[in-house]
Amino acid sequence: MGVCPSARMPLLSDNFTGLLRPWARPEVLTCTSWGAPIIWDGTFDPDVAQQKVGQQNLTIGLTVFAVGRYLEKYLARFLETAEQHFMVGQRVVYYVFTERPAAVPYVVLGEGRQLRVEYVAREQRWQDVSMERMRTLHEALGGRLGREAHFVLCMDVDQHFSGPFGPEALAESVAQLHAWHYRWPRWLLPFERDVRSAAVLAPGEGDFYYHAAVFGGSMAALRSLTAHCVQAMRRDRGRGIEARWHDESHLNKFFWLHKPAKVLSPEFCWSPEIGERAEIRRPRLLWAPKEYALVRD
Repeated sequence: MGVCPSARMPLLSDNFTGLLRPWARPEVLTCTSWGAPIIWDGTFDPDVAQQKVGQQNLTIGLTVFAVGRYLEKYLARFLETAEQHFMVGQRVVYYVFTERPAAVPYVVLGEGRQLRVEYVAREQRWQDVSMERMRTLHEALGGRLGREAHFVLCMDVDQHFSGPFGPEALAESVAQLHAWHYRWPRWLLPFERDVRSAAVLAPGEGDFYYHAAVFGGSMAALRSLTAHCVQAMRRDRGRGIEARWHDESHLNKFFWLHKPAKVLSPEFCWSPEIGERAEIRRPRLLWAPKEYALVRD
């Protein structure tokens, strides 16, 4: 996993945050071994981030899949809290993918914010819903979504916003540290180990374990990521195998091969079941309780 090159520490900045303050959080890792920032509360100035993105006249996309009972159970709260916390003051287009467009709840949207509803067929198995997401996203990025938005964040629906989720989360490619695994040593991380799978990572490979509940980037970067995952899952299917954590396993393989430009700390996608931790100062997105018996029938 390594540590941030010391020469890079004073120079961390990007087009969405300005100069970062990695030294403000000495108790956590704030920079990767390849020099990408890991964004924690206190390492950026939110006012500067708002100014930076405001100067670029951007439209930001947010995609979410609400299929089966996930729609009634989670979608309304996800969208309502997004309106309170996600990219406030920015132009945003929400893309909701569902097999029941007419059931999408009405949500009052702020100025410059739009909601698109796209039909997707419902898969028989929840694993296939998860994996088909990459194919659907790839097609959408090549269509209207790709024409409307400059940067896109892709999220799971079974969570809700609890704090500001702003331009500091944007970059050419963005990965999310997994809340349950960010403290684990590499040898314990749940990477795919079946050598027959295209998602396989050998012992000693893998930088961090990333959560597929949040990832994003530019159109080009996301097209590359989704194409990689689609092709890899197709190859696995042809061999009659399935990666342990489905599209998340392939996402982790992609980010091992193509390092993300920015990594979000677990504050940006936190599980309340873990409890309080001193380094988690301000959670931005909270997992909903997992009720798989109810929503995965």
